[in-house]
Amino acid sequence: MTEYIKAKAFREMFISGANNLQNNKDLVDKLNVFPVPDGDTGTNMSLTISYAMKELAKVEEDDITKISKAMSKGSLMGARGNSGVILSQIIRGIAKSVEGKEKLSTMDMAKALKGGSDTAYKAVIKPVEGTILTVIRETSEHAIKIAKKEKDINKFLEKVVKEANISLENTPNLLKNLKDAGVVDSGGKGLALIIEGFYLASIGKAVEKASKEKEELKNVSISSSDYSSSEDIKFGYCTEFILESDKIDDSKIRDIMLGYGDSLAVVGDEGVIKVHVHTNEPGNVLQEALKYGQLLTIKIENMRMQHENILEGLSEESYQEPVEEKEFAFISTSMGDGLDSIFKDFGVDCVIQGGQTMNPSTEDFMNAIDKIHAKNIFILPNNSNIIMAANQAKELSDKNIIVIPTKNIPQAVSVLVGFSPDATVEENEASMLDALSYVKSGQVTFAVRDTVMNGIEIKEGNIIGIAEKEMIAAGDEVDDVTTKLIESLVDEDSAIITLFYGEDVTEEQAEELREKLEEKFEDIDIELYYGGQPLYYYLISVE
Repeated sequence: MTEYIKAKAFREMFISGANNLQNNKDLVDKLNVFPVPDGDTGTNMSLTISYAMKELAKVEEDDITKISKAMSKGSLMGARGNSGVILSQIIRGIAKSVEGKEKLSTMDMAKALKGGSDTAYKAVIKPVEGTILTVIRETSEHAIKIAKKEKDINKFLEKVVKEANISLENTPNLLKNLKDAGVVDSGGKGLALIIEGFYLASIGKAVEKASKEKEELKNVSISSSDYSSSEDIKFGYCTEFILESDKIDDSKIRDIMLGYGDSLAVVGDEGVIKVHVHTNEPGNVLQEALKYGQLLTIKIENMRMQHENILEGLSEESYQEPVEEKEFAFISTSMGDGLDSIFKDFGVDCVIQGGQTMNPSTEDFMNAIDKIHAKNIFILPNNSNIIMAANQAKELSDKNIIVIPTKNIPQAVSVLVGFSPDATVEENEASMLDALSYVKSGQVTFAVRDTVMNGIEIKEGNIIGIAEKEMIAAGDEVDDVTTKLIESLVDEDSAIITLFYGEDVTEEQAEELREKLEEKFEDIDIELYYGGQPLYYYLISVE
């Protein structure tokens, strides 16, 4: 009988759980409620836990506290999508619970799962039952009961896996959308796979990674219309490092680093401190940091050289911050070159590529925040599945970040139109939030499987029209479905219909549709823009 989990076994359990999820991420992706080509829960959870594994690989000692802290930090920074953010909070709660322990009993493991559940629930403003939250809560509650009688780790985990799957199978009874679609909750499935990986490792059948995961491609494009001479750059080296220390906290290291330069950003979490500073003395900065602990990562970039590359058109990804701090700045996600141009025309400082098929991570937002020199930074997530990662970045940053919960591109455009550089940050936030209620939005894409939603029978390959997460129309012709969708959005107060056409629609096709719409809606202005977004034929707003 195995009564305790020691550090080495604890590490192997999490690696096995991560591999089990990553090997089955396509299965989890397919459990998307909506039959649209953007099922990404498995991808988001897989990328989130892969960050945790990268941090774990840096820990050489078999120490439960160090192992759990590494996984917590990695998953926190790598969190993508709502499911990824919730998973990162579950891992964070587990890490807190096992801190300081040299070995774990069944009750320790049960309390760790309960800690993960409690932390995840606190992170969600409006918890929805029938999701990953339900699965972790019910599983942890049963784990506590099991641990009171079962001291054998292997038998304990076997029973916990069974309870996790029972909870998962019940999710359609708690959430109507799941029942209508005939699927279990995708996030809950991802969690059940991780717990199953724990169990398999405990009985000597640890899950190996089926194939090497592709390196995650970060595609953060940043634009600025204010480039000055490289001679105007006061501090020439962008210096970033992560310090592991039990001798100093983030506030004290921030005070020290203030003497070395500007554009300082310091984020601390559980003895790990991330520092970003622009300085002329990168060597001295690192030597100073080494007085308090070890450096986990180091990155130094010559900003003067990068700036010259920008002016010569040799580097599209480099970015030079204005010498003077701006009052306002914007970060927005986008998913098409046409939409990128629209956001840049509105003065958005940083455009992060990501949307329906690839949600940006918390770290992507942190990197963007670090590169912007402004007193107030507004983030427009433009997708309901990205809002939590943006808010997590807000909590980690010491800058004044305001997340406007835009759920789509039309809402973001409406928000930007209403922005006033002469208003206060509070006034702008209020007007932006107010603007969200004035725009109705819709999307036209194609179905990836057969289903019935909102009384509409949908076949794989059908063109479908969706408004505010509600299925409105399905058919074989893009123009017909788009027109039906717009009809459902228009009312007597509607004044403007805006269409952003995607990469699979030609300009000629889009113009023909606009002409038909102008005949149908004579009293409403029809505006047409090239968005270039993949997968979605049209993004639509009605105001």
